[in-house]
Amino acid sequence: MMPFISKEALQRLRDRYKPGTRVELLHMDDVQAPPVGTKGTVIGVDDIGSIMVKWDNGSGLSVAYGEDSCRVVSDND
Repeated sequence: MMPFISKEALQRLRDRYKPGTRVELLHMDDVQAPPVGTKGTVIGVDDIGSIMVKWDNGSGLSVAYGEDSCRVVSDND
């Protein structure tokens, strides 16, 4: 079951993962997940805290709050 996200935690996610932010996938528990290490560009954060990402490999799977993880990277990483 997906964890509930508070308004404060949701705002922190939206502040950290603004549209255009580059991220790298660290973990995603989905058979269709991009490989760990795949980079992508944040589109936004939805109302349940999922980070919506356009992955460089063409995938559009979101990073689920409390389940999956990614990190912010610079374009030089």
